[in-house]
Amino acid sequence: MRVYTHPACLRHAPGAAHPEHAGRLAAVVDALRSAFADRLDWIEAPAATDEQLARAHSRRLIAELRERSPSSGLCRLDEDTVMSPDSLDAGLRAAGAVCAAIDAVMTGHPRRAFCAVRPPGHHSPSDQAMGFCLFNQIAVGARHALHDHALERVAIVDFDVHHGNGTQSIFEADARVLFVSSHQSPLYPGSGSVSETGVGNIVNGVLDPGATSEAFRQLWRERLLPAIDAFAPELLLVSAGFDAHRLDPLADLNLTAADYRWITQELIEIADRHAQGRIVSTLEGGYSLTALRECSVAHVEALLGN
Repeated sequence: MRVYTHPACLRHAPGAAHPEHAGRLAAVVDALRSAFADRLDWIEAPAATDEQLARAHSRRLIAELRERSPSSGLCRLDEDTVMSPDSLDAGLRAAGAVCAAIDAVMTGHPRRAFCAVRPPGHHSPSDQAMGFCLFNQIAVGARHALHDHALERVAIVDFDVHHGNGTQSIFEADARVLFVSSHQSPLYPGSGSVSETGVGNIVNGVLDPGATSEAFRQLWRERLLPAIDAFAPELLLVSAGFDAHRLDPLADLNLTAADYRWITQELIEIADRHAQGRIVSTLEGGYSLTALRECSVAHVEALLGN
């Protein structure tokens, strides 16, 4: 199985006290290298092109991020979202990783891939960077799959503890893409009500603060997984945030690494039925280093088929 990453993603530095720091990605990469040794094929992610980005983002946003990218110091885009000199390259590599991974799985070799990248992306809508995110790499990837591989049905699965408001916004009028999300509410960014359904292609599942593994699995088993199965996607894309883990400092759910292994295995069964097994997953949130290590290993172990 391939893992796409790039050193620029480690150099993105939004500030010493920022929760979205390079140690997050370092923990994931170190854990995967230690757990799987030579079983993973590590690939340097290319930078996304402006053409790829513009399928999900406005030209104005692309130009703005290029113009505001600092040569030194920091540029604060909003209260939470900060650019350092390497941030633009990191964002381009994160989006490029997902596109390259999709190109690979569409050939069937391998059928699954993981993108170990940062900053996260799922909070960014078409015209704004927000919520630690610059470009929305999962959205860029979905549009790439539709355009370059002529797919008709792509499912995006988001189990980050925060709702992927940007992803939902980009696709809420595009019936070719199903967006399915479980997330804590109330919590940032305040979206993700079950009443938000797009054109019938948005399925949100809300978890109350303090929810446990049982509630998470019941929600997916009874409501969210059947929606994906009924959609019969030709490709599954996963926004893999691990911040619903019980150790995460930015949220209040109580999942364990076993829950991420379980949901990954369930998604593999659907991908095997409808998508020739094709899954591309990309790292989103997760702010406990211990949880990131445990959960990324559980997730990738399931993707490997163990």
